[in-house]
Amino acid sequence: MSVDEIEGYFGRGSLHVSTTAPRFRVDLFRLGAEPRYAGSTPWLPGQHKPRPMADGRADPSVDWGWPAYPFTPPGEPGLYVAFFETEDVPPVLKPLKGFRRDSLVVRPERPANRILYKISTFTRYAYNRGDGASFTNGASLYDDPVYLPGQGHKVSFRRAGGIDFLAYWDAPFLAWLERNGYGVDLCTDLDLHEDPGLLDGYRLMLSVGHDEYWSAEMRAATEGFVRNGGNVAFLSGNTCWWRVRVVDGGTAFVSDTDHRVGDVYPRLPAPDLWWEIAPENALTGVSFRNGGMWPGGWPGDRPRTGYTVQHADHWVFAGTGLRDGDRLGEGTPLIGYECDGAAFVRDRHGVARPSGADGTPADFAILGIAELTPVHDDFHHLRAGHWNCPDRETDGPRAATMGVHEKGLGTIFTAASTDWPVVVASGAAPLVEQVTRNVLDRFGG
Repeated sequence: MSVDEIEGYFGRGSLHVSTTAPRFRVDLFRLGAEPRYAGSTPWLPGQHKPRPMADGRADPSVDWGWPAYPFTPPGEPGLYVAFFETEDVPPVLKPLKGFRRDSLVVRPERPANRILYKISTFTRYAYNRGDGASFTNGASLYDDPVYLPGQGHKVSFRRAGGIDFLAYWDAPFLAWLERNGYGVDLCTDLDLHEDPGLLDGYRLMLSVGHDEYWSAEMRAATEGFVRNGGNVAFLSGNTCWWRVRVVDGGTAFVSDTDHRVGDVYPRLPAPDLWWEIAPENALTGVSFRNGGMWPGGWPGDRPRTGYTVQHADHWVFAGTGLRDGDRLGEGTPLIGYECDGAAFVRDRHGVARPSGADGTPADFAILGIAELTPVHDDFHHLRAGHWNCPDRETDGPRAATMGVHEKGLGTIFTAASTDWPVVVASGAAPLVEQVTRNVLDRFGG
């Protein structure tokens, strides 16, 4: 018996689905400590439209233009996962990782909580190959990207694909937040890009997981928020590495990166590298340039040493019992498969402090440091920094550097690791959880 194909994606207030089935429905579940069934669409007539192709791959740069269906979002704000169904079976929550599903963020009309959790949707779109349950010939910004001369690599938001990003980072961490009594509102990168006043009324913005792609508008809004007394917690890594420009009425972005198109690198050095425009250190305190990544199978093997603690009397460590030299998160993959760092020097006591050579603010306090050197030959070797930084092998040691600094009237904490929220949500590192609570309580109120 053949299984009907179905994939879909959400647009602005619309639902787009292509299926070989005569009819389908969409089941919605709101994510939290306990995911809740939130209703289903009526049965809708199925229509099939193939993926637009370019050079034998699903084109990542264009609106796929799949059939549109009326859709009314749920009334309760939150993060929802939608499962596309062709069989008349009871609605049931399935594993989040996979195809035949998409996600949807519903924002409140006005701030309902003091914390705004930003979902890293631009990064998700950049990595989305547009594959499906029975289609494995997709492309992304990383697999056969499309380059527009003089503009950059183009990525459309109106494509189907998996929600692995959400399954890996957001769903577990949102569950942890709710279990621990933290109420959050949610927004997407596009929301922050389009609404410079979106952060008004909040005390804390969260950046979670892998938050690589930022527009100038997003960055300006965040920096203004902090200068005026807001706080940011970067529980993320590889943060604010590439600049994007939103195009086509908010349905795509263009970013002139160093990704190869065929056998050609269109423009090097890449014009949209934030490091070359306005180093992200000025905002986050750290940069992927001074961190690195563990290559190999995603998310990659890496040493589980955790952060070596400095300044253990800092409020970040309150209630942990940690002392200088202790290891925070030891035995867990806290130092993510991608991590960020500040250029640093050590004083005569061996304490690391920012050198300022990379633009890291002088008041950035390095509270945890993990030097990125292979532990033994069984581990993948670290690729330090980025291939777009020609001096990356000669301008000092690399280390993931957790820390905090002030900017104007506000304060910024950076965990400097993609996997910080994963470890927190796992329950494997109670002291990392305590540090996270300290940050949320102090910043969010």
